[in-house]
Amino acid sequence: MISNPTRKVLDGLKRKGYEVYLVGGCVRDLILRRTPKDFDIITSAQLKEVVRAFSWCVIVGKRFPICHVHIDNTIVEVSSFTSCGKRFSRRLTDDYGRPPDYDEKDYLRWRDSLQRDFTINGLFFDPYANIIYDYVRGMEDIRKAKVQTVIPAGESFGEDCARILRAIRIAGRLGFRISRETAYCIRTLSSKVLRLDKGRLLMELNYMLAYGSAEASLRLLWKYGVLDILLPFQAAYFVQSEFKRRDKGSNMLLSLFSKLDELLAPNRPCHSMLWVGILAFHKALFDKPRHPLAVAAFSLTINNSGDIVEALQISRTISTPHCPRFQELLQLQEQWDSDPEALRDEVMNLAASVKEVLSNMTDQYFVSQALAGYPGAPCSNLVFIHQDLYIRACRMFQCVTRGPEDGFTAKQGGINYEELAQGNLQDVRHTFARVVFDTVYPLDRSLVR
Repeated sequence: MISNPTRKVLDGLKRKGYEVYLVGGCVRDLILRRTPKDFDIITSAQLKEVVRAFSWCVIVGKRFPICHVHIDNTIVEVSSFTSCGKRFSRRLTDDYGRPPDYDEKDYLRWRDSLQRDFTINGLFFDPYANIIYDYVRGMEDIRKAKVQTVIPAGESFGEDCARILRAIRIAGRLGFRISRETAYCIRTLSSKVLRLDKGRLLMELNYMLAYGSAEASLRLLWKYGVLDILLPFQAAYFVQSEFKRRDKGSNMLLSLFSKLDELLAPNRPCHSMLWVGILAFHKALFDKPRHPLAVAAFSLTINNSGDIVEALQISRTISTPHCPRFQELLQLQEQWDSDPEALRDEVMNLAASVKEVLSNMTDQYFVSQALAGYPGAPCSNLVFIHQDLYIRACRMFQCVTRGPEDGFTAKQGGINYEELAQGNLQDVRHTFARVVFDTVYPLDRSLVR
């Protein structure tokens, strides 16, 4: 299960006589028989020695320097025990589980494990001796399916508040519970995530929503009060729709992301423009509910890269029932045949609404007002969607109002996941259309394939 580029880096350092281990989340995932998102290596070699060992290797980062080894069109991250030790500021005591009768190698591994965020990420794997080293009870917490900080949670989150988001992301992806102390500190210290720069926040949200565990992540963000800070529009929706955590069917936002999760995985992510587009689409639909056929025609137009004539023709042939549980979908029967332009106008109006929502998601004033009507709710004006992402998300939908684009055709065949991760419009639009159509018409999956 270890990728070939990672093996080559491990072998290259091992041949030169250095100690090498896989470390962190990839070890956890290998134990759980899951595909790791990436692999991290730690070695006894100094970083400058790692650079000399490979033809294309650069040291990156000033505060926490590591090596990026470029091999087989992939970047493998390598850290060094020596550089990790230099940044260790915590006083080492037996309270942190100093191993008895330890040697120098034990000491280095133990010291590094104390700098890890969670116990389940504090494991070292020697692939040559086939040994896992565990100094922080990580294996025990994997067996208990528990996310717990290595050191007291308040101290851990004080060192790095991004760990708050990582705890939610890991629990969502693995289906683990969060320990009582860690959960308490997430709730009480959640506002500290605002200290992170917007790029880091976007990266953490993308890890949650673009890798196949978006629904679970959104549920946990809501449960621990972090959704109010990061996505206040969506938090307002949860309040207005009187969402209950055990709700499995009537929350359309979660249903959309559940369908997206079915198509994605840690090694098959999507571009962030897709989940941003889904957030905007859903808010537009919640603000003004639409007839299911209008939603179907909208998604089919996007799938066809703007061919609304064909989309309208196909949508009028739909005979299967739509999902009746969503308040975003009008239940009344429209007689579209009596006014052929009415359905087209409804699709155009929905496209304009989505564009307006996207604009509001990048405006601090509108973001700050999302929860203004709810006493006690935190006021967040956080805008993490940068201009380039906003433009790319808008391009997903502009084909509806502008018509067929030169050089763009309807997607044929399945999803090209490499193109989807890069933000190829054909694959992004096709995936969006599949998610929306399968959510609205769960019994008919034949039209968008």
